Amino acid sequence: MSLTVDIRKRLSDGNRKFELDVQFEFSGEFQVLYGPSGAGKSLTLRALAGLLKPDSGCISFANTVYFDSSSKKYIPPQKRNLGYVPQSYGLFPHLTVRKNIEFGLNKFFRATKQKDKETVSYLMNLFEIEETSESYPKHLSGGQKQRVAIARALARDPKILLLDEPFAALHTDLRQKMREELKSLRYKISMPILLISHDPKDLEYFGTSALYMEGGKIINNRS
Repeated sequence: MSLTVDIRKRLSDGNRKFELDVQFEFSGEFQVLYGPSGAGKSLTLRALAGLLKPDSGCISFANTVYFDSSSKKYIPPQKRNLGYVPQSYGLFPHLTVRKNIEFGLNKFFRATKQKDKETVSYLMNLFEIEETSESYPKHLSGGQKQRVAIARALARDPKILLLDEPFAALHTDLRQKMREELKSLRYKISMPILLISHDPKDLEYFGTSALYMEGGKIINNRS
């Protein structure tokens, strides 16, 4: 399965202007989109997730076209088979861990079926967060919040996982532990993972295939 990205987007905020012009393909296990803050990495991930509509270009994955300006095709976020975890994790503060993960099933507002309950239990077991099932996000550690956010993204049974600066909010020792857990998870779920980072250590750990981004463009490709 291959992710193909060829997009352009102009943004402005007062006198500030920014142009996103990104092209790359990804078909491996891990892809790191690396570069300084303000390079356009998060904007790129938001475009892939469907939260930012490009001005032109196309986005496709595994023979499914999510966006194509020439044919005016645009699939909304909830209908894309992509798991997206923002840098802030995006957990609902008024929902417990279990309810946050159930929300990822897109069935939160109707009775949760037995199979869905089993999926949630499986994910909590996989991420070792069963003991926090009735806790609220404000009572979780940074590492626990990250695990819940990824579990919720996986509840949708996506074909690829998109992670925006997954370790930025964690202290140094926990960052390395979560890097190891993420790599271990990759082999458990057999799912390609695209993550963005500005941390050189993330590049060293996951960077078998890396794209360096600056000023809204891919500057080089290291693979």
